[in-house]
Amino acid sequence: MSDLEGRVSLVTGAAQGIGRAIALELASSGADVAVGDILTEGAEEVAVEIKNLGRKSMPLQLDVSKEESVNQAVEILFNEFGRIDHLVNNAGITRDNLLMRMKSEEWSSTIAVNLTGVYNCTRAVVRRMMKQRYGRIVNISSVIGQMGNPGQANYGATKAGVIGFTKSAARELGPRGITVNAITPGFIETAMTASLTQEIRERLMANVPLGRLGQPEDIAKAVRFLVSDGASYITGAVLNVNGGMYM
Repeated sequence: MSDLEGRVSLVTGAAQGIGRAIALELASSGADVAVGDILTEGAEEVAVEIKNLGRKSMPLQLDVSKEESVNQAVEILFNEFGRIDHLVNNAGITRDNLLMRMKSEEWSSTIAVNLTGVYNCTRAVVRRMMKQRYGRIVNISSVIGQMGNPGQANYGATKAGVIGFTKSAARELGPRGITVNAITPGFIETAMTASLTQEIRERLMANVPLGRLGQPEDIAKAVRFLVSDGASYITGAVLNVNGGMYM
């Protein structure tokens, strides 16, 4: 399928896990993809994978929490490709701790990457999207931002914030031909969840009607839909991709 032919995508946090799956899915659908990540080596490897699919790609070292880093990366991308059609704000971290033990650094660093990072990246691309009168922005939130989770007050706050940001940006940018949507993954099979004990995994799956953890590709295919022409009348939406864990 090549319904994204001629489009240019930027995926943040794309060196591994969900971000890598998203980058490869968009490339498989015809897009040229910039692989944004603070992990340079991983970004370079994903860029090579994309080129092997016959698409243009480039690794972009960026720290989404730093405005200057983001602006420089977007400038490099625009100079290389001449346009930007899709932004997928996927970069994120966890710094889990019980609230009464949570250090201020654990709070502030999570906010800086997961929420301020979405602001930095969106702000860096919207002017160019507005000139094109076309753009697709997809923000990766989380089921934790909807239902909460002990030990993740910081993470849950950022992911709930991403949903609020998405809705406000959708109202603001819609008249310029730009859609803004959010996806809320449930528990997905990544390096992060690979360390869970079998007991915890079984407890998690007991709350998932579909009876399994999600795969990165489940999120990637949802992103591909939201940036496609088939989703051109969808904006400000929050798409749950969680196996029914939260409804």
